Amino acid sequence: MIRTHDVVIVGGGLVGASLAIALDGLALDVALVEATPAGELPAVFDQRNLSLAQASVNALQALGVLSSLQAPAGPIRRIHVSRAGDFGRVQLDAADYGREAFGQVVVARDFGQALEARLSRVQGLVRYRPARFAGLEEAGDGVRGLRLETGEGPLSLRTRLLVAADGTGSAVRAALGIGVRRHDYGQTLFVARVRGERPTDGTAWERFTDSGPTALLPRGDRAFGLVHGVPSAQAAEVAALDEAGWLARIQSAFGWRAGRFLAAGERSAYPIAQVLAASLVAPRAVLLGNAAQTIHPVGAQGFNLGLRDALTLAELLRAAPADPGAEALLARHAERRREDRERTLAFSDGLARLTSNPSPLLRPLRSLGLLAADRAAWLQAWLVGGAMGFRGDVPELCR
Repeated sequence: MIRTHDVVIVGGGLVGASLAIALDGLALDVALVEATPAGELPAVFDQRNLSLAQASVNALQALGVLSSLQAPAGPIRRIHVSRAGDFGRVQLDAADYGREAFGQVVVARDFGQALEARLSRVQGLVRYRPARFAGLEEAGDGVRGLRLETGEGPLSLRTRLLVAADGTGSAVRAALGIGVRRHDYGQTLFVARVRGERPTDGTAWERFTDSGPTALLPRGDRAFGLVHGVPSAQAAEVAALDEAGWLARIQSAFGWRAGRFLAAGERSAYPIAQVLAASLVAPRAVLLGNAAQTIHPVGAQGFNLGLRDALTLAELLRAAPADPGAEALLARHAERRREDRERTLAFSDGLARLTSNPSPLLRPLRSLGLLAADRAAWLQAWLVGGAMGFRGDVPELCR
């Protein structure tokens, strides 16, 4: 049996689900291929913290996702950036720019539940779950053929547009023959909930060291969302620390700006590598989110960039839904994503490499950069625009 759809989205995580929601109401037959069965959330919806830039907040509010959150989000009203061993720091306050916040922090699991609640209201969406992409198949002109492995056995689909939103190790990208460039940062990031003697006050802290960043994000439950980078060679040792040893380590790395850390939740660890697809599009196919680019999480740009991928594609399909896989439409998508993608990649990769380089020669240069960023209005405005997700050709829903 062969089933046909206008758009098939492979991957039901953050970006794939967001695209399916953004396509709601269009005269398109849309299918979502999800590895997890009904009633379960993908593994990506765990206890890690998502820092949503204001552009993402705007879009997710317009799509009715944030109104489905059951747990409160934490507004980011201030940003404080510093580096161990360097002088100077950058402090940004949303009020100085006439804003209530630069963005919001949500727990990935809470966000996944909100996405699921909104997905359940999407009209006409066909959900294949549990199902996995198993490969491409021959098809006639104007369509792509693909094969799924489902609980009932193999299933063949035909689609005018195949969307790869299946993550860093994208099987769709590999089947399309799109190569990647990889860079291993030699870092592992630990993520946990941390409770301190002081409640959060809307400040997001980023503290850089030779071994990676330590960030504290203001969660809606008044605890901190912690991200702590360590050399990958030390990851097993850090994972084995008891709670007292773990708290002592992050206190030493971060300092006392946010007071004493009192308790920590379960830790999750994520090795960090950059993976960049050589192309965003192929005939009747497009890559979105981590399938297109997996970047260093410093500055919390990854999901925000992937969401803008999805919203740009949805905007183009809304304007010209007659043939969702048309060559001109996909070329336009790639062009519209070029500047935002390049600037965001340059920012995250450059910041990750510069701030973790232990060379003494770089310390005065970094310190001067911190001082300039804290005092130069034009540079602060540039940083604020990027932090809020306003880079390049921004989708209308983000504005």
